[in-house]
Amino acid sequence: MTHKFTIGAQVYFAPGFTGVAARGLYTVVRRLPVENDNKVIYRIKSAAETFERTAEEHQLSRTQ
Repeated sequence: MTHKFTIGAQVYFAPGFTGVAARGLYTVVRRLPVENDNKVIYRIKSAAETFERTAEEHQLSRTQ
């Protein structure tokens, strides 16, 4: 498994039905190591928030 997004990339975050996080534009801050469950995970940050979030790759999409 490899990461699809690079550090600094602008992405659209859609947390899914159970997520309480805000959908919208985020910046990839860090790519986390792929562990035994093969989930590709990122640390992302929104300009509107003071903290980072963790997101799985399937929750992110490229922006135009």
